Amino acid sequence: MIKDKDSVGTIIDLVFKAVALAMAVAVVVTGVLDTMEIQTQLLLLGIGLFGLAVTELDR
Repeated sequence: MIKDKDSVGTIIDLVFKAVALAMAVAVVVTGVLDTMEIQTQLLLLGIGLFGLAVTELDR
């Protein structure tokens, strides 16, 4: 069990950054394959941007 508050914050930052990276990769792949609408891709990019914004606000 993680007891240190700083390490929990570090893990949360890592998760948000990983989600942002996953959303970007998903948009690139679906864009290349042309399997997703632009609106849905923009939604995924917005989710990724939100994750990056949360990590920056935490500093």
